[in-house]
Amino acid sequence: MFGKMVVIFGVTNILWMVFAASQAFKIKISPEDRIFAQIGDSISLTCSTEGCDSPAFSWRTQIDSPLSGKVRNEGTKSTLTMDPVSFENEHSYLCTATCGSGKKEKGIKVEIYSFPNDPEIHLSGPLEVGKPVRVTCSVPDVYPYDRLEMTLMKDNHLLKNQEFLEDLDKKSLETKSLEVTFTPVIEDTGKALVCQAELHIDETVSVLTERKTTKELQVYISPKNTAISVSPSTSLQEGDSVTMMCSSDGLPVPEIFWSKELDNGDLQRLSGNATLTLIAMRMEDSGIYVCEGVNPIGNSRKEVELIVQEKLFTVDISPGSRIAAQIGDTVMLTCSVTGCDSPSFSWRTQTDSPLSGKVRNEATESTLTLSPVSFENEHSYLCTVTCGRKKLEKEIQVELYSFPKDPEIELSSPLVHGNPVTVSCKVPDVYPFDRLEIEFLKGETIMKNEGFWGDMDRQSLGTKSLKMTFIPTTKDTGKVLVCQAKLNISELEFEPKQRQSIQTLYVNVAPRDTTILASPSSTLEEGSFVNLTCFSDGLPAPKIRWSRQLNNGDLQPLSESATFTIMSTKVEDSGIYVCEGTNLAGISRKEIKLIIQAAPKDIQLTVFPSESVKEGDTVTISCTCGNVTETWIILKKKAETGDKTLKSIDGTYIIRGAQLEDAGVYECESKNEVGSQLRSLTLDVKGRENNDYFSPELLVLYCASSLIVPAIGMIIYFARKANMKGSYSLVEAQKSKV
Repeated sequence: MFGKMVVIFGVTNILWMVFAASQAFKIKISPEDRIFAQIGDSISLTCSTEGCDSPAFSWRTQIDSPLSGKVRNEGTKSTLTMDPVSFENEHSYLCTATCGSGKKEKGIKVEIYSFPNDPEIHLSGPLEVGKPVRVTCSVPDVYPYDRLEMTLMKDNHLLKNQEFLEDLDKKSLETKSLEVTFTPVIEDTGKALVCQAELHIDETVSVLTERKTTKELQVYISPKNTAISVSPSTSLQEGDSVTMMCSSDGLPVPEIFWSKELDNGDLQRLSGNATLTLIAMRMEDSGIYVCEGVNPIGNSRKEVELIVQEKLFTVDISPGSRIAAQIGDTVMLTCSVTGCDSPSFSWRTQTDSPLSGKVRNEATESTLTLSPVSFENEHSYLCTVTCGRKKLEKEIQVELYSFPKDPEIELSSPLVHGNPVTVSCKVPDVYPFDRLEIEFLKGETIMKNEGFWGDMDRQSLGTKSLKMTFIPTTKDTGKVLVCQAKLNISELEFEPKQRQSIQTLYVNVAPRDTTILASPSSTLEEGSFVNLTCFSDGLPAPKIRWSRQLNNGDLQPLSESATFTIMSTKVEDSGIYVCEGTNLAGISRKEIKLIIQAAPKDIQLTVFPSESVKEGDTVTISCTCGNVTETWIILKKKAETGDKTLKSIDGTYIIRGAQLEDAGVYECESKNEVGSQLRSLTLDVKGRENNDYFSPELLVLYCASSLIVPAIGMIIYFARKANMKGSYSLVEAQKSKV
């Protein structure tokens, strides 16, 4: 029983393994379901399995046609390669994979098409304005052509659209075409013909289904209006040269070809240029010359006949029959011969005056050089040429002039607003000056002109001038003063016949309205800061110059800036400061008085003969302040009942016959607007002693003292008057007059 169960279990296990294996075995094909292949390309179909290590593969078509390809099996893959693809490959292909007892099958459809090249545009001929042309657009080797649609456009304009909806009777490559006829116009040049072909294949497949070709139009115009111009003439002499120019209209511009018609009627090609030049012509060069204008669509021709005759010798003189020569220049007169190999030359003046020049003969030319040209060269000159027995003569007139320099403008003085100025215009070394005209213009306005007409009594160079006076204003600034000189000799050809000089006017305005600004003030305390700023109007802007006026009236230069600064003032900085504004037109001056004040100092209070005197003595009390002007001096005697202001003369107070009550404290106050200073002293008056005797010596001494004390007082008084800078009445407290 157990043995049977084992057998049953083993069989069941094997069946289960076979079932599981059959369930895991899968097949797939790439690409899936469908592929579009272009004829001539190479494609590969790949069949692969999963869940089977050693599958067996086979390939066939659904209608059992030949595979027309190569099969390669490798492991779990099998590849069918068709190279190249052709009509016989258009089938549904089946791949069969066998794994043990299991079999799987997968199919793919191969569809064929052909669309290998862009459309081709063909024109029936060159595009010529006004002539119809047939345009053919063809698409070669198309399949399936029943899916083809073609469109022909000119720029954005539709010419024709066509679909080739026709049954395919057989599998073959076809070339399909679309034709349109149109008449070109010149405006078509540069436009584009566009031929577009579209093969309507399944849109889900990424293959090239649209192609187009563009052709830029070039419209031509056949050559026409061919014309010939001949210089100097169609009738020539031997040795002459001739230039023939040919032109022809067309598009593209026609090429020009020159030919000469031979006796047998054939054409001998001469040139491919529009201009044909023939030099040193001979009689046999006579004949018919043909010009052809040729472009890609046609040609146009024109003929001209040249006749070359036997030439006689000729004489030419240069630079012409008349020449204008400037005095001082070099002039060359050339006499040349044509048609004579060995001529002889001679030169003379028409009045048989000396030539005053050098002659040089060389082959067929003779040159007379006048250098430098002067008045003696103003003649008619004759060149005589002898060739064999023939003689020819040519004349040239040499006329003189002198106009070498531009006018010179001179001003009598710089231009100042409102001041008359004389302007002169001088034209030097003019000849003939009786033809001279000078004109003054200011801007475009003529101010003055003058012509120097009149007979010239002799040949000479003259310098002529024109003067005028005007009053400039500031409105003239920027205008131009033009002096224009004209030498009116219309019958002579020379340059320049007119010269001019230009001067731009700049009108000056003399300095004015000069003002001074003192900041913070013109009256200051010693040690303070002061800015003196000067302003002055004028053109050009005046230059500012600061000076200080000295005691002798001279000016001491300080600064050339508009602002003069004293950083820390001193009493000695007081004085008159002068600002001058100057320019080319003048000067303007302004003054300011600067007052620097200082507080009183160095005050001195003295007593004579001493601070201790005896009753009855004369005492002189003096108060001085020697360093500051404009100071009040007040002298007082201090007392408990109140200070007593003493009357003084120039700060000096005299006590005659001092009494005991004159003793005490004396105070001197020196003050001004800035400050004050005090000094004091104590006077001691001693009483008299009682003496019973009186000696003669004492009498003499007393008499002498009575004279000396007033004298000393007067000396001190006058000394103070001479040395003090300021002294005042003590009672009235007057300012010092010093």
